[in-house]
Amino acid sequence: MATINFGGVLEDVVTREEFPMEKAREVLKNETIAIIGYGVQGPGQALNLKDNGFNVIIGQRKNSKTWDKAVADGWVPGETLFSIEEAAEKGTIIQYLLSDAGQITLWPTLKPFLTPGKALYFSHGFGITYKEQTSIIPPADVDVILVAPKGSGTSLRRLFLAGQGLNSSFAIFQDATGKARDRVIALGIGVGSGYLFETDFRKEVFSDLTGERGTLMGCIQGIFAAQYQTLRTNGHSPSEAFNETVEELTQSLMPLVAENGMDWMYANCSTTAQRGALDWWKKFKEATQPVFDELYASVAAGKEAARSIDLNSQPDYRAKLEVELAELRNSEMWQAGAAVRKLRPNK
Repeated sequence: MATINFGGVLEDVVTREEFPMEKAREVLKNETIAIIGYGVQGPGQALNLKDNGFNVIIGQRKNSKTWDKAVADGWVPGETLFSIEEAAEKGTIIQYLLSDAGQITLWPTLKPFLTPGKALYFSHGFGITYKEQTSIIPPADVDVILVAPKGSGTSLRRLFLAGQGLNSSFAIFQDATGKARDRVIALGIGVGSGYLFETDFRKEVFSDLTGERGTLMGCIQGIFAAQYQTLRTNGHSPSEAFNETVEELTQSLMPLVAENGMDWMYANCSTTAQRGALDWWKKFKEATQPVFDELYASVAAGKEAARSIDLNSQPDYRAKLEVELAELRNSEMWQAGAAVRKLRPNK
């Protein structure tokens, strides 16, 4: 592992230089990787592993949209695409990439195929961390490991095709074979990670749920909506309000942050923008810190998990979800956004 200085804190990470793809292939040369679930993470991880030369098969329900998607992506029924049960039986490493609710539902079906020496792989610590609520308790004679790319499966695949990588965390919950560490790092490299940093299942799910509800999705939508409303209330047009709230951030400023950090973005803005940002960022931190503290406490107490399991397991979940998503989609701000995106010049 390489020791890197993260803002004064030393942390061990795994890079492609010290654990190259050739080593990953050697570690997993006798393994059959069965991807169970072809929804959010499944396609990106499966295709990246396949393109990197690993032995990959897909397990999916027949006559489903995701089965058809797998076929469209080049997986061949009877050769690399099987029913969930058949893939689980064939796989020596089972990547359990269904949704959290889906994992709970399928667990009684999957568990009998977890025979001694196999590895059970997650990309989210939810099922194991909240086992009292999910009843996902693996047998003691299998490895239980995790690789969690820090982004969607779509982003993982896009970056891979661009010759780049998406950073991932990894964790070992159970090392029954003595090979869990090599297995999990090899898989992390194989799915296309930029670098790997170690965590545990509990920390992964706590940080993930906090991030999703916070700056990654929930918080940023709330901040967008608040600023957009303030501008509209004060007479600014939808185009101006959206451009100043969302478009400039996503298209101009965030790429600068991604390139070299927040100070680099500040350095490439006007002195007026710099002064205003430096004057106001601490006020926003003070205003939101209590909300983030409340959020983390709710995650740690299992309240967010309980709500997710309860709502996502209801038979009308998809219909209710569509209503909530439609509220966002049909709001003036995001309708303005759709119009703005159409006006972007073609590359």
